[in-house]
Amino acid sequence: VFPGQGAQYSGMGNDFYNQYEKAKQIYDYASEICNIDVKKICFDSSDSRIHETKYTQIAIFTTSLAILKCVHEMGVTSTVNAGLSLGEYTALAASNVIDIKDLFLLVKKRGKYMQEAFPTGGAMAAVIGLSEREVVAICNQMNGNIYIANYNCPGQIVVTGEKAVVEASYEIFQKKGAKMVLPLNVSGPFHTKYMHSASEALALQFQQIEWKEPIIPVVSNVTGKLIQNEESIPRLLELQVKSSVFFEDSIQTLLDEGVDTIIEIGPGKVLSGFVKKINPSICCLSIETAQELEQVIS
Repeated sequence: VFPGQGAQYSGMGNDFYNQYEKAKQIYDYASEICNIDVKKICFDSSDSRIHETKYTQIAIFTTSLAILKCVHEMGVTSTVNAGLSLGEYTALAASNVIDIKDLFLLVKKRGKYMQEAFPTGGAMAAVIGLSEREVVAICNQMNGNIYIANYNCPGQIVVTGEKAVVEASYEIFQKKGAKMVLPLNVSGPFHTKYMHSASEALALQFQQIEWKEPIIPVVSNVTGKLIQNEESIPRLLELQVKSSVFFEDSIQTLLDEGVDTIIEIGPGKVLSGFVKKINPSICCLSIETAQELEQVIS
């Protein structure tokens, strides 16, 4: 499984770049294809672009893919792939669904389109400790101005909308019993109607792509189920930017497929935490550093 936006931090992937030729090739290729100094964005702590959506997405995607290539080189492969929002693109890369050059350019454009769709004044926050029903009820009480972006795991749902509305909701959620409302490190109301223009722009790009049948099954964020065929992928990705992410359902699908070990690949360990809350008995590993890769393969 692969993380999405919000997992970024300065220095992510730097040890892989320095220690593994495969990782270095991915970062260098990303910088060349996208005409962006991806290495500087990821590794230079003074580069604030890492938190700008149009750069964040390509930075996270590159880092996750670089680590994945090192994992593959060590002989570790998967039986099914999934990701959270942006992470679904890494899952598709792992399943060889489209040409890697096209995928880099798509991710670059996705970040650009999503930032342009709602350039300022958006926010997302994780509501912790309330049930899905309770969160939905509160969102409905706020006259439809706040939306559910992610169903992450039991007891954690991400809400989004205009920044002022989202911030005004914190007190309401806490009064209703939320243990915590945690603002996320993103600037837009992603996975809502506000992303309609990004969805339309991506749809036009998807028409120019040659989609291939996944060599490894992939779970869709939109349905929480396995993608049935390559013809459905463009439509699902078009919907993905403006639809809720059903991550908890996605993990349940992995378990239904007989998965007994889940490996989170990329920056952060957020998804591992979700998995443990969804099913505490599942073996869950994380690879975000070169040291962790060595530990996993040993």
